Amino acid sequence: MRKRWLTLCLLLALLGPLAARAELPRVGVGAYSGRDTFITSLVGQIRERGQGRLDLHIVYAQGDQNRQNDQVLQMIEDGVDVLMVNPVDRVSAVYLIALAQQHGLPLILFNREPLREDLAAYDRAYYVGIDPRRQGELQGELAAAYFRAHPEQDLNGDGIIQYVLLRGEPGHQDAELRSLFSLRAMTAQGLRTQKLAEETAYWEKGLGQERMAMLLNVYGHRVELVIANNDDMALGAIDALKAAGYFAGAQTIPVIGVDATAPAMEAIAQGALYGTVENDAAQQAQAVVELAALLAAGNAPTADNFPFPMTDRVVYIPSRPVTQ
Repeated sequence: MRKRWLTLCLLLALLGPLAARAELPRVGVGAYSGRDTFITSLVGQIRERGQGRLDLHIVYAQGDQNRQNDQVLQMIEDGVDVLMVNPVDRVSAVYLIALAQQHGLPLILFNREPLREDLAAYDRAYYVGIDPRRQGELQGELAAAYFRAHPEQDLNGDGIIQYVLLRGEPGHQDAELRSLFSLRAMTAQGLRTQKLAEETAYWEKGLGQERMAMLLNVYGHRVELVIANNDDMALGAIDALKAAGYFAGAQTIPVIGVDATAPAMEAIAQGALYGTVENDAAQQAQAVVELAALLAAGNAPTADNFPFPMTDRVVYIPSRPVTQ
């Protein structure tokens, strides 16, 4: 009898943690790509903050919207309680919203903002991210501050800063707004500029290096400033500039990115990257985890139970500039 009792106790001890884990809300997490440094960091933060609170099932679409659609359908078939998706294409998020609505599931879109009219169509759809307008403004303010402090970096002395722009991808809201508002901020800060060229590098470091090398071949030392829509492309541009002889001595050029990823922070410490704008992965992750836990429990977020400001089911995490 005692042996059977000990065996029962052992089984209960083993099954207890498994039962507790099974009771956690099941959350399907879909990210647009596992090759994006910031996105992998953000998903890692979501995993860390969701530990013990959410049963997370994470997949990557590798830049393929059709693949992501299939992944979300599979999550629904697997019986998740909440969907959490970083869309490949913000315009195609309307399909993900319709799927969630059809199955009565709460949906948290993150990092890539859907069209507001699409989000408004379903009262259990939410967005968590950063305001790309403010990020662009901060990039422009960083550029203006640099040239006020270093007027000698107007290399041809014409009073106009010639710059190149590395854009994330065509039609992407963050790319469009960061690009537009960085220019507006430079102008508002009294910096006269001339855009020599812009190239699309799809958020990738390797393409950023390739595009920057091409721009240097065309414009050479006429380039006085590089603005990139994210840090990976900015770091790629720095690699191309180093290959062209920059940063080896006194010859330098300011490069400004967005995200404040770990490699970018290291490049700032080394003096290669002039500045970046924080894309706070930790706070974005905390917001989506808190929101998922509330929605899985059947609760709507309010000022009393959700610690982040929200307007029209949109949560923007504040940004800040980062330099040495």
